[in-house]
Parts: sequence; C-alpha cells; structure tokens
Amino acid sequence: MKRQKIPLWILASGTLLLAVLERVILALFYAPVTYHDTASYRRSADAILHGWAGYDGTRTPGYPAFMALFGSDHHVYLAQLALGLLMTLIFFYLGWKLSGRLAFGLLAALIHTLNLGQLFFEADLITENSSTFFIVLALVGAFIWLAYPKRRSIWLAIAIGVAASVATLIRPLFIFLPFWTALFLAVSFQGKRIEIHWQPLLGVVIPSLLLIGGWVYYIDTNFHILSVTTMNGYHLVQHTGNFFQYVPDQYAALRDTYLKYRAQRIAKYGTQGNTIWDAIPEMQRVSGQSFYELSRTLQAISIDLILHHPFLYLQNVASGWWMFWRAPFYWAPDQITPILSGLMQGLAFLERIVLVGINMLFLIASGLLAAWPRFRRAGRVTTFGWLVMSTIWVTSIVQTLLDHGDNPRFLVPLQTWVVLWVAWLGYMVYTSGFFNRKKEILNS
Repeated sequence: MKRQKIPLWILASGTLLLAVLERVILALFYAPVTYHDTASYRRSADAILHGWAGYDGTRTPGYPAFMALFGSDHHVYLAQLALGLLMTLIFFYLGWKLSGRLAFGLLAALIHTLNLGQLFFEADLITENSSTFFIVLALVGAFIWLAYPKRRSIWLAIAIGVAASVATLIRPLFIFLPFWTALFLAVSFQGKRIEIHWQPLLGVVIPSLLLIGGWVYYIDTNFHILSVTTMNGYHLVQHTGNFFQYVPDQYAALRDTYLKYRAQRIAKYGTQGNTIWDAIPEMQRVSGQSFYELSRTLQAISIDLILHHPFLYLQNVASGWWMFWRAPFYWAPDQITPILSGLMQGLAFLERIVLVGINMLFLIASGLLAAWPRFRRAGRVTTFGWLVMSTIWVTSIVQTLLDHGDNPRFLVPLQTWVVLWVAWLGYMVYTSGFFNRKKEILNS
C-alpha cells in the first residue's frame, strides 16, 4: 500500500501551532528581562524619539530604533516573540526548499523554535533576537538568489544588502556580513575562469555603504571617532586589561586606576572581564578626559600594548574563540515557580550539552570538508552551504579579535544556522553512500 504524504499545510500548521503555543505560555508567565546593557539601549531609544538630541554614540542605532518603534518593554517583548515566530516559519521554508522534503523543513523549524536558549532570548531586552532576525533575512535572501536564478533582481540584491546592514547596525560584529554575502553572490567559477556578476555586487554593497558608511560618518562628525560606536577603546581594554600592568608611566594614573579595579573584580568574580565598566568614572576623573577622549586614549594604549605584547593578546584571542562555542543560556529562573524552574534548568543543561556537541561537529566537519576530497564530494556543499559555513567561521574569528568578555553570546544569532548546517551536511553525506562504499561507487 502506498504511504500517504502528509499535506504541507498540516505540517506547517502544526509547526506554527507549537511555536505560537510556547510563546503564548512564555508571554503569560515570564516577564521581559533587562540586563546591564538594556539601560543604554533605552537611553539611546529615548534620544531617537527626541530628534537624536543627546544621542551619545555608545550604541549603534538598530536596536534603540527597534525599542523606540515599539515603545514599552512589554511591547518590545511581544515584538521579539513575533520575530521568533516568523523565524520559525522562515526556517521551515528554508529546510523544505534545501532538501525538497517537508520533513526536513519541519526539522529546521523545530531546531529553532525548540532551542530554549533562542526562545528565552526573545524575552531579553538586548540585541540577540533582532540581530538574528535580520541575519536570517539576509541569508535566506542569498539562498533565494543562488537557488532560483529566475527570481534574481536588483530589488532582491538591495533587500539582502539592507537586511545585512540592519543586522550590522544592531550588532556591529556583523559589519563584514553584507560584503561577505555580496562576494558569494557576485563571484562564480566557470572551470578555471572567474566571472563577476555586477548586479548582486552593486545591489548588495551600495545600500550597505550608504547605511553603514552614513552611520560611521555620523559618529566621526559628532564624536571624532572613525567607527560604528564610540566604545572601541573600552572594548579593546577587555583584551588588554589582562596585561594592563605593562602600560608605560606616561599613563600611570590610568594604569594604576584600572589595576585597582581589576584586583577587586578578580577577587569577587575570579576574572578581570568587564572591569572597564566599573573603572570608567574614576579613570575619567584622574585623567581629566571626557568619555570620548578616554575611549580614544584607551584605544591608542591598547593598540600599543597589542603591538608590544602580541603573544599575550593572541592568548586572549584563542581563549575568546574557544568560549564562542559554549552555547550560553540566558534567562531569569527566579521568575518561574521552583518546580518548573528546576525542570527548565535540567532541560537547559541537557540542551547545552547537545548544542556544544553539535558545535564541535561543525568544527570537525568543516575541517574535513577543507582537507578530505572524498568527504567534500559526499557533502555536496552548495555555494549557499559554503556561505553559511564561512559566515559562522568569520564571526567566530572577528568577535574574538575585537572583544574579550561575554564571547559565548556572540554565537547566539548564528546558533540555529550551526545546527541546521550540521543536520543538512549529515543528511547529504548519509544519502551519498559515504558509509556504504559500494553504493557510493554506483552513485558516482
């Protein structure tokens, strides 16, 4: 008897119902969660609402504009739940179109919506949820461009560029994304010949230069710092704070002040990470510098320290890169009843073990693709697959070069992509007959 296929609308409806149900429960029983970053985003949102008066440049405008648009913390929370729901449906579509199988579409949707780390971030008033959404839009746009040549247009290219740029203006870490994506869309190999397709290159890059470049111009004009934020110096101290004792006597007051706060931080938490945020007020006082002048000074000091102590810096870089893969889980267990909180903590622990294991599989599999031709043939990785894999790798490197603190958070916007990529590669390798030599020979 021929097995009946489950209609698409039933699978999509079931996935949607599950995604809606868990978010309704979350909205009813779990309040929005603020972090130490939230106040600065809200302050910037208020500045936007008042015609940019008093905007301090400490935050890129993406998430403050999102907060300004939706208003109260509760409304921002509901908007983020809606984005999570949309992403679930987008991943359903992507998994379905990648494989041609509805079951894989369902799996892709569940990979995202059943990730408790992702779900609880929808309640957190920080950038992860909204940056994840615009990265999803940019990469799915790239998938459509690569998979469906008839749908290619300058408008699709512009949409990809705008989505990637907005992701950057929410989370500056992704400043490479529009240009990296444009490269994959614009360059193709015809045998030994390289072809450049100008429509996606210009369509993605020009709006990106206008949006990101325009913001950099605003920061440079108003704060005399050539960057997307005024915080570069403070972020670099997250790296150089570990060896700040080597700062020359020219900056003795700043050095000694920082070392005092570093000792206090280590005594309390066992790490010097985030010392700078406690030390800023006194460092301003002893130096007589404004917030922005101090940032420029600390940037110069940090670059000098890195140049003179490269191995100490690289040690931090390696540590931050490794922390990136730890699959963090951010939530407020005190908002939930003790019994349910204990259950959630157990589930979160198990989920983290699974996610860290998948992250390690990603590293191993991407290494095998690079080094083992037979595995590469079995994986049949498309241009889109290489784009996703390389985007994850570039993010892992860029994040640790620029900051050393809460590195595990930087993977959050790409965690679903890691799991989906591993699942897709595993499916392709398995169906290729890689584990059955006779079948592989016949298929070849």
